[in-house]
Amino acid sequence: MNRTSSRLRHALVPLLATLVLAGCATPAAVDPARLPATPPAFKGQQDASRVLAATPISAEAQPQGRWWTVFADPVLDQLVERSGRNNSSVQVAAGRLAQARAIARSTDADRLPQVDLGAGAVRQQNSTTGNRPQTVVSVGANLSYEVDLIGRLSLATDAASQDVRSREALLRSTQLLVQANVAQTYLQLRALDAERTLVRDTLQAYRNTLRLTEVRLREGDVAELDVARVRTEVASTESEGLALDRRRAELEHTLAVLVGDVASTFEVKPADWSTALPVIPAGVPSTVLARRPDVAAAQSSMQAAQARAGVAKAAWFPSFALTAAGGYAAPEIGDLFRMSTRAWGVGALLSLPIFDGGRREAGVQNANAGLDIALANYREQILVAFRDVEDQLSALRLLGEQSEAQSRSVASASRATVLSDSRYRNGLVSQLELLDARRSELRNRREALQVRAAQYVATVGLIRALGGGWA
Repeated sequence: MNRTSSRLRHALVPLLATLVLAGCATPAAVDPARLPATPPAFKGQQDASRVLAATPISAEAQPQGRWWTVFADPVLDQLVERSGRNNSSVQVAAGRLAQARAIARSTDADRLPQVDLGAGAVRQQNSTTGNRPQTVVSVGANLSYEVDLIGRLSLATDAASQDVRSREALLRSTQLLVQANVAQTYLQLRALDAERTLVRDTLQAYRNTLRLTEVRLREGDVAELDVARVRTEVASTESEGLALDRRRAELEHTLAVLVGDVASTFEVKPADWSTALPVIPAGVPSTVLARRPDVAAAQSSMQAAQARAGVAKAAWFPSFALTAAGGYAAPEIGDLFRMSTRAWGVGALLSLPIFDGGRREAGVQNANAGLDIALANYREQILVAFRDVEDQLSALRLLGEQSEAQSRSVASASRATVLSDSRYRNGLVSQLELLDARRSELRNRREALQVRAAQYVATVGLIRALGGGWA
């Protein structure tokens, strides 16, 4: 009994030592000091009343739903939904997610027993004994199972699972990017519609002035120079209108690609710009960036790199596998399944690498370098996220002030045009003063429309920067 116990103790010592050393294969945690801390609030907000503790971001990307509906535009809703079904970038991201899931299933399968069935026939002769050649027919099953003592297989599975999470987040990031691009392109197109209407109305006013001036020329009240000036304004305004038409066609073609349609058959009919402009509430906490899908994707990639670093370390430790085989072998097919022809066997294999020319060390160094890269990418993505939000918050604040100033400018320019037109008709001012007033009004109105369009674009940009919403 003592001899049996001694043998068992000697057999278990290497195994226990292996299990103790297995902890060394566990990947080290990332130092939070290497990641940016979350500031209390966004600098660009006008009201930073909601103050939070400064802690590193832990990303959990969450779909934010139909955020574009806050603009209350049915055409925009339809375009965004079409892009979700047909956009090529979204389909590519979905395909990459499917690949990652397949790889994860394949990696997880390594943790399960592997069973193979086989059959064969061998024509053989033993030249030593001089036996006649004979054919041996066999059929059997083989079973193998690697015991995950060190945790290498579980770490590989964890890495593959994190890759799946990263691809899921990248798919949501692609969807959000495409949705934002559709919304911004559509809103710019609607702004051009409003600008084209303004230019056409101004052109009609110039044409009316031209007709009036031509009548006064025939009556001898004005010189031909006055007619030439008005004709110049008419032609110049027509040119500006055509430039806007060209720009609108380009935006329409861009929308066609975003929604996965052919530009030759795609059309968004001109319409009034009645899209609502949502107001982002003050005091949005900076922790909402944790739900940004691109930040979540970078975090999952970092965690996958951590797991792969553990897999590389596990290569230094022994691997233990159990095997079993059973089947039948006979020189004649008719005798194949007789009890006398059956055979079976079980075994265990412990493999301990001794010398590989530095391959395992190079694998560990490569995995650690990959972890450093993933950590740097994660940190960079967090910094980019804060920059994106601050850019759009600053843009919205300054555009709001610019819009107020531009509104005052438009009011003054409109009043100057009314006064100049009245004085011109009464012969109190020259035609040149009237043309200057109308030109100034047109310029200020177009700039006001451009500022308004920039506010819409910045609002969409902020929604995207916040991960698809602010609630």
